[in-house]
Amino acid sequence: MEKKKNSKKMNIPNIKLDKIKLDKKTVIFSILAIMVLTVVIVCGYVFGYMILFANGDVAIDLKEYQANQSQTSIIYAFDKEGKPYELQRLHGKENRIYVSLEEISEPLQKAFIALEDARFPKHNGVDWIRFIAVFVKDQLSTGGSSITQQLVKNLTDEREAIFVRKFKEICYALNLEKNFSKDEILEAYLNTLYLGEGCYGVKTACEVYFGKEPREINIAEAACIASITKAPYTYDPLVNPQKNRDRQIRCLDAMLEEGYISKAEYDEAVAYELILTNSDKYVADEEVKVEKDEPKNAVWSSYVDFIVDSLYDQFMNEYDMSERQATQKIYYGGLKIYAAVDPEIQAVVEDVYKNRKTFPDESGRDVKSQSAITIMDYSGRVVAICGQAGEKTGDRSLNRAADSPRQPGSSIKPISVYAPAIEEGIATWSTLYQNKAFAYQGKQWPKNYTGDKGNGSYVTVQNALARSLNTVPARIVYYDLTLNKSYEYLTQKFKISTANAEHDIAPAPLATGAMNRGITTLEMTAAYAAFGNGGLYYKPYCYYRVTNSDGSTVYFDNTANKGEQVISQDTADIMCELLQTVTTSSYGTGTPYKISGFQTMAKTGTTTDDYDRWFVGGTPYYVAAVWYGYDLNKTVSNVSGNPSGKLFAKIFNEIHDGLPQKTFPKSSLTAEKRYCLRTGLLAGKNCYSTAMGWYSVKNLPKTCTSCHAAVTEKPISSWSGGIDDLLGLIGGDRDTQTTTANPMQENTTVGLQPVQ
Repeated sequence: MEKKKNSKKMNIPNIKLDKIKLDKKTVIFSILAIMVLTVVIVCGYVFGYMILFANGDVAIDLKEYQANQSQTSIIYAFDKEGKPYELQRLHGKENRIYVSLEEISEPLQKAFIALEDARFPKHNGVDWIRFIAVFVKDQLSTGGSSITQQLVKNLTDEREAIFVRKFKEICYALNLEKNFSKDEILEAYLNTLYLGEGCYGVKTACEVYFGKEPREINIAEAACIASITKAPYTYDPLVNPQKNRDRQIRCLDAMLEEGYISKAEYDEAVAYELILTNSDKYVADEEVKVEKDEPKNAVWSSYVDFIVDSLYDQFMNEYDMSERQATQKIYYGGLKIYAAVDPEIQAVVEDVYKNRKTFPDESGRDVKSQSAITIMDYSGRVVAICGQAGEKTGDRSLNRAADSPRQPGSSIKPISVYAPAIEEGIATWSTLYQNKAFAYQGKQWPKNYTGDKGNGSYVTVQNALARSLNTVPARIVYYDLTLNKSYEYLTQKFKISTANAEHDIAPAPLATGAMNRGITTLEMTAAYAAFGNGGLYYKPYCYYRVTNSDGSTVYFDNTANKGEQVISQDTADIMCELLQTVTTSSYGTGTPYKISGFQTMAKTGTTTDDYDRWFVGGTPYYVAAVWYGYDLNKTVSNVSGNPSGKLFAKIFNEIHDGLPQKTFPKSSLTAEKRYCLRTGLLAGKNCYSTAMGWYSVKNLPKTCTSCHAAVTEKPISSWSGGIDDLLGLIGGDRDTQTTTANPMQENTTVGLQPVQ
């Protein structure tokens, strides 16, 4: 039986969408409603964000910007009256010097406002009327930006899409106006905008185009400078004067229209003849630094090189900066650097070195000799420096004075041998040493400069130093002072940083200057200064103070440069007197180079094969070290005398011309005494051959008792023997140099091992 399905039939209506007819007006209205609602929501959000941002915290701190912006650093020197003047500017791509609004003339301020943003005094950061007009016409071209907006663009340097950038620009502008006054904004703007020729801000622009300070700019000049802003190259008055002139008139029209100038002032400005810095009629103002006046290939002086190199060293070492960070600080940090240079002395030095005065004639030679000099006072101030002979062709070129150590030869002896020996009580002015080589490393060493090994006579310390013997300091270092003690004085007391313990703790480097690297004239000068100031070592400096642009931060300050007592006052006094005999005694190696009318201490130096010639000397005013030679070792030939001594004399005689008489300071710790030339002791009543010398009152020699009235030797005044015999009697030798021993007995130390 078939089962019946008990089911109900469902009635489902058959609805067809295409049969549903909607009202078209309703659809359009809905879409528009959604669009309007979306716009309202977006606009509400945008304007709400703008209001919150504008009234929020400071987004751009103009004070912080002023302190940290890229600004040109300036080196100042001081004239005879002690007034600072601009010596050199240091800047990279941006030549910028910040000035206050009070330092900018009113016409210059009004010219920018009239041309760039006439409603600037009235709007709240955005000129909405102008902005909307430009938006409708040019779809957000740059023409609608207010001064405040332009400032934001200059400070933020946004690179995003134009709509995003403009929105941010408006927000920042509104925020600026809420937090800073119109004057503060205008001041920042006038110090920020680019005005061509590498000039950022009106200060450098006024100098480059007119050779004037911003406060001196008149109405016509103001309109000229303001006209540059739109397109700095196109409207550069030095490059395109006619295009600048057309826009200048437009600026004057705007100033007249805004009521910033009268019709009479307008007419006068239109007729005014602009005298630009490239005009034949231009006369430079000596008080204004105009870089446009300088030749395109003008290079820094050696002193400026030295300042910049010193800044790198100090920033990198004392502030732990990388080289890149130091570069940013030096060239873009707006530093004020007060140089210690003496401009007149530096000018003398540069004239002598640039024109190779006193240099031998080397015309036709492919390789010419070189030289370096450092001149200091006795408290660490480097008054002049030069590291190159001939024309200087680049900035921060090789500074041989500070950066090129050279073997010093005999000029090392005062700081490595004689001063240490006197300080340690080992030797005095008249201590006798044998002028004779001794056994060292299987041979007789050393030779004197003239090639001999000494004649065996006994000479005083004074005689050996004045004649630059090698044998005497070699004996002092090797047997008495010890190598380690000598090296300690050289490096720890006299701060010679280029010494190398591995190679230089040895007789030849310490006694004759055959160092592994050598010494710079800078460090040699600083070391010798201790002999003229009572035994104080002062670290050399080339600037008194370095600050940020407004002086609120001091990076380096050398005005209280304190000296370190490295040798006693009595030792310094004795060394000063000893070194003066180098220029006063008939056998002194520096006699031809004594400065006329002034006490002159000095020491000469010559290295093996005549590769290097040195002269280190000083007067009561200044001390200097001079090196002469070739960059690559080459024998100094075809010269008479000491080329370094000639340079020293040439420069020092000129810079001392007209200076009042002055003597080296002297303490009460030394006394001038008569000594016996035969024994080196203080002269007794029966001593027949005597001379005068200087001694520490704490270390006076004993009085001679070995001379007798009834001596068979004739007094020197009646001596009839040969010159060599006479020199042997008084402790001299015509041909040789150097060394020591007990004068009362044969030298028994030859061949012994040195005490380390």
